[in-house]
Amino acid sequence: MSRLVVRCFSISLDGFGAGPEQSLADPLGKGGMALHSWVFRTKSFQETHGAGGGDADSTDQALAAKGFENIGAWVLGRNMFGPVRGPWPDHDWQGWWGDAPPYHCPVFVLTHHARPSFALSDTTFHFVTDGLEAALAQAKAAAGGKDVRLGGGVATLRAAFRGGHVDEAHFAVSPVLLGQGEAVFAGLDLPALGYRVTRRIAGEGADHLIIGRA
Repeated sequence: MSRLVVRCFSISLDGFGAGPEQSLADPLGKGGMALHSWVFRTKSFQETHGAGGGDADSTDQALAAKGFENIGAWVLGRNMFGPVRGPWPDHDWQGWWGDAPPYHCPVFVLTHHARPSFALSDTTFHFVTDGLEAALAQAKAAAGGKDVRLGGGVATLRAAFRGGHVDEAHFAVSPVLLGQGEAVFAGLDLPALGYRVTRRIAGEGADHLIIGRA
């Protein structure tokens, strides 16, 4: 049965999933890139982004690799697809990743503005205008029984938790303080929503926490 999972979602020690002032130059906001230092060093990240090398035997690597296991589709908020706001001025922007996105399966992007689906390599992007639940239903149908991975951003993650849609979430807590930005747990009472920490794993570059249903 298809589950909705969050994998390798990096947050700061003070609970931010992105820094302030996100822009084309700073897609993760000021200081936000530091949240992901732990995964940048892994073999999985390097291979996924067309490079070589990286840690092959670390705990962080094992968790980075697990993030792509049994994933049949993704759901992304629009900011995770690109920096364009409002109506699409054209269809030239095709994501942050160039011609070879790291997803390798269907991706469903939440947006208020319709856009035709398109394919890059083995990834097809679909644009969903009727909300998170519709995107989740389409993603689960496309996943063929595999899990659906929710890639963010922070607002989409919070909405998924509030709706009780998340079955399991892996947060990588980086030893970084941002002070401001996108607060992941703002307005969320996870115990009241039926979630608890089920596992803690100490990695080399981050502390990994698994949250599941109580």
